[in-house]
Amino acid sequence: MTTASDTFADFLDTLAETLDLGGEERARRLHLSRHHLDRVVSATGGEPPERMRRRLLLERAAYVLATSDRQVLDVAVEAGFGSHEAFTRAFRRAYGEAPSRWRHHPTRTQIAAASEVHFHPPGSLRLPTTTKVTPMDLMTRMIEHHLWLTGEMLERAARLTDVELDAAIELPIGTIDDDMTIRSVLGRIVGQLAQWNAAADQRRYDWGQERGKSVSTLRRELAEEGPAFLAQVRTTIAEGRLDDTFLDVTCEPPRAFSYGGMVAHVLTFAAVRRLVVLGAYENLGITDLDAGDPAEWVARPVS
Repeated sequence: MTTASDTFADFLDTLAETLDLGGEERARRLHLSRHHLDRVVSATGGEPPERMRRRLLLERAAYVLATSDRQVLDVAVEAGFGSHEAFTRAFRRAYGEAPSRWRHHPTRTQIAAASEVHFHPPGSLRLPTTTKVTPMDLMTRMIEHHLWLTGEMLERAARLTDVELDAAIELPIGTIDDDMTIRSVLGRIVGQLAQWNAAADQRRYDWGQERGKSVSTLRRELAEEGPAFLAQVRTTIAEGRLDDTFLDVTCEPPRAFSYGGMVAHVLTFAAVRRLVVLGAYENLGITDLDAGDPAEWVARPVS
């Protein structure tokens, strides 16, 4: 039996594909009467389907205005308005300013709605989330991204010659390591995980063994130290112990750190080192990892 929620979900799927079509065509594609579709969508989503469609078209128009130099009239026509004036009135009601003025100082593009369904650039819909991401979830996802990106960088390092791996990396700004090469910075990225695993376990760490390792050795160590570090953080988060402190005996003299401070340290310095390696890769023509931005990774649904 098809429920109202099922019908609403089917409506949203169809709406994403037919945003520029009228309600009759949408109802026909769903094999429903226009009246029945209006009733179900209104009850489930909190607004009639055509009102939702017009709102989404306005959100799309706002996005176009903010990201292009297209004429306001062209944007208005694309949004289904018959005149510049009608579009301006609707836009001002939704955003508080006329479109020609708003585009110079754009703010939000989303219009508040009970359904929480919004236009998502470049041409789809963003549906309401079924789960909430907590700050602790975000921390874990950031670490997962770091481990993934490090693995990808090592995969590309395996394609390089020893000369390329050991060439000096020259930067116009100060950094956190001396005598940097692709090999040495990747060694420190992986070694940082091993070091903090040792620190959390109150073990000493041999700093001198990080340099000069083969890429295959670094990949093997990442496969061991990365999951161990992630598991340590997950456990600490689950037990609510991010404020707990431990004595880092890998330092000389030993220093006290909180677990939360340790994670912040790893993510901060790892990000700098990743950018150093990615910049060196760009000079070698390896550009498919871009800047290693975690934004899309963190936004992905957890599988």
